[in-house]
Amino acid sequence: MNVIFLSPYFPRNYFHFCVALKRKGVNVLGIGDTPYENLRQELRDSLSEYYRLDNMESYDELYKAVAFLAFKHGKIDRLDSLNEHWLETEAQLRTDFNIWGVKMDTIDMIKKKSEMKKRFRAAGVKVAEGARVGSLDEARAFTRQHGFPVVAKPDTGVGAAGTYKLESEDDIEMIREVLQKYPMFLEQFVSGRIFSFDGLANYDGEVVFFAIHKYQTGIMEIKHGRTDTSYYSLKELPEDLVKAGMDSVKAFNVRARFFHFEFFRTYDTHEIVGLEVNMRPPGGYTTDMLNYATDISVYDEWANIVVNNRFDSKIERKYHAAYISRKNHLSYLHTHQEVLDQQKGKVMFETVMDEVLSDVLGDHAYLCRTNTEQEMEALIQFIHAKK
Repeated sequence: MNVIFLSPYFPRNYFHFCVALKRKGVNVLGIGDTPYENLRQELRDSLSEYYRLDNMESYDELYKAVAFLAFKHGKIDRLDSLNEHWLETEAQLRTDFNIWGVKMDTIDMIKKKSEMKKRFRAAGVKVAEGARVGSLDEARAFTRQHGFPVVAKPDTGVGAAGTYKLESEDDIEMIREVLQKYPMFLEQFVSGRIFSFDGLANYDGEVVFFAIHKYQTGIMEIKHGRTDTSYYSLKELPEDLVKAGMDSVKAFNVRARFFHFEFFRTYDTHEIVGLEVNMRPPGGYTTDMLNYATDISVYDEWANIVVNNRFDSKIERKYHAAYISRKNHLSYLHTHQEVLDQQKGKVMFETVMDEVLSDVLGDHAYLCRTNTEQEMEALIQFIHAKK
């Protein structure tokens, strides 16, 4: 089995996917712009061949790389990066080389927020009213119909990049320059807490593993407010969130891949409202959190799905696993060393984050686990306490 993996070195923990494929006997072929000698040893050991490009953003270069690897190694069975940035590029390559997976005829439903809403509705999940706008006049027409506040974001954007909260007519001017470049998607602002439904489906579209994560702060507030972030997995799973997640997986026809669905639970009515979907693993180090919460390896089980369409691990939600970040510009009550010393046994891993991820995921991250939600809330307060 030949699998091409794009940029297998980013994020840093994603080398585990290639290692897992290699253990399953897969011929793993890497394409990236990082020099081979700079790859970590475990990644190099897992790759049968690595094709280095000068520019990963050049489709012509990527096309030639895939063509070369297919000519040398034979039929390409899968092509992945498991990274949001490359979703459309992957779809184009799969289309051009007739590789299994999401192709250009279905990419819009997992890239465009306007199309996501249609799928959420098909799943029976409530969504905030929204519309694609190409001018200030269209934006004003939307706010006249639906009122303020509204959220404006690129129809095909990722996370909180290029996202604005508009609270008055004057605020609409903030998106003038953006609208001159590309259309925006406007939707009613939803006041609620974010929960994610994260997991893995097999080739038959069956959910073989899932988790629910509770977010302390919204991504938009984190990015624009330069605040801390934290989120953690639940051991007891709310039935309405499970149903919304399962129904959404079916509506989006997820097959043999990870998924990351985001929902609001509104503060006033406690309703579930669909926010957006990402057809890749939950971001950052969440894959490692899934492992810490259950004492399994989602990397190995993903490879098991890819090769055998099987998920063999027994799922036990043993712990609450959390991602807790800090920002360099903030002054904390407890030093980094005090966190490690006083929370020994709860901090499973800590690292400095890549600069490209730090706006949302913080400058320093702690992966932690506790037996109870009360312990987790106290741990978050300890790490985030300010002077």
